[in-house]
Amino acid sequence: MPHVAIIGGGYAGIAAAVTLARNNIPVTIYEAGQILGGRARAVQLDELSTPVDNGQHLLLGAYQTTLELASLVHQGNLPCLRLPLTLHTANGIQLQAPALPSPLNTLIALLRAGGLSRNERIAAIVFMLRQRLAGFHLKQDTSVAELLAQQPSTLIKGFWEPLCLAALNTPITTASAQIFLNVLRDSLARNQHDSDLIIPNVDLSEFFPQAAGNYVTQHGGNVITSHRVKNILRNHDGWSVDGEAYSHVICATAAHQVNTLIANLSHIAPIPKYDYEPIITVYLQYANDVSLPRAMTGLVNTTTQWILDRGITHQQHGLFAVVISASGAHENMQHEELAQVVAAELHQYLQMPIRPLWHKVIAEKRATFACVADIQRPSQRTNDPYFFLAGDYTASDYPATLEAATQSGVKCAHLIIENLANEKLHSS
Repeated sequence: MPHVAIIGGGYAGIAAAVTLARNNIPVTIYEAGQILGGRARAVQLDELSTPVDNGQHLLLGAYQTTLELASLVHQGNLPCLRLPLTLHTANGIQLQAPALPSPLNTLIALLRAGGLSRNERIAAIVFMLRQRLAGFHLKQDTSVAELLAQQPSTLIKGFWEPLCLAALNTPITTASAQIFLNVLRDSLARNQHDSDLIIPNVDLSEFFPQAAGNYVTQHGGNVITSHRVKNILRNHDGWSVDGEAYSHVICATAAHQVNTLIANLSHIAPIPKYDYEPIITVYLQYANDVSLPRAMTGLVNTTTQWILDRGITHQQHGLFAVVISASGAHENMQHEELAQVVAAELHQYLQMPIRPLWHKVIAEKRATFACVADIQRPSQRTNDPYFFLAGDYTASDYPATLEAATQSGVKCAHLIIENLANEKLHSS
């Protein structure tokens, strides 16, 4: 009888579990933390009665795997705001996609973009058309900075660089041009709604992990939290995970934990070591009547990158989440100083009150792997046909996103389903 152990209850592990449970294959999830979700989970602040997120995450309409599974576990009622592509930076560009088929919506959005000169708009459109003609494919990967070398510097600073940081969480000087093009291809050049911004209007635990855990248990699976797996052993008839027997194992931990976990499994090759990039989220609470005209606003040439009004997205009125992606000088600031710098920028550019009522800084130092050019990412398959790797660091067209994680988990599940079907065929 098959029984799959999934080590790690982040989005990758949960996606694998839901997919297997959906196909009536028993699973057990082991999660070291108290709740499911990994880095994309809820946290409770003393100052609030409702949770916030460990880090603010957005999805795109192109991220179909995550959206489909989240919809499944919520019985079709996806708890999110879906907004047509709008990029508004208070001190930069203003871009909004019209309700037209792709790629017309993107091209017209660029043609009408405010804050860009005529030459800059044309340069952006020509770039997109050239990439479309080339199939968004490079013969040789390079950095995003090199890819954009012929673009006007103000366009890079005000448009392309913020997009790259938001998508890849890696500075343009080292970020993979090919993976950046993959994101542009799937979000801006395919279907009209692929460029939509998807903002969960519940905390990230409630958006997928919590409902997914319930789905798994309702389908006969087990969810074990606050349990850090210590021993994985291969035996003649399967696997032992902390003394429990399993037919297959999916290792869905963070990348930096994998090699330690498989150290005693000499037949399984270790994964590459990666550099990492941080994401810092600064929460600032103002009076309940303080708000912005839109759910998400950007700033350029500032420490602040994106501001989300959680009064609009989560009914947490007066609360704002400021996202600062990738490495930079802000990492050297104490949390108090960083919050003061951010608050001053919001006051200067958005006319918000000079001082918030309170603030909280959440720094995820290893939020994502550094998505550099020519990065080597392992397959979900390993040397052992009954042991798989799931995580946003595994082979994918995408950078370290919720979608890359979810896709990897689903891929592992499908490989196991295929494995079991072949065994059944050969035994009959």
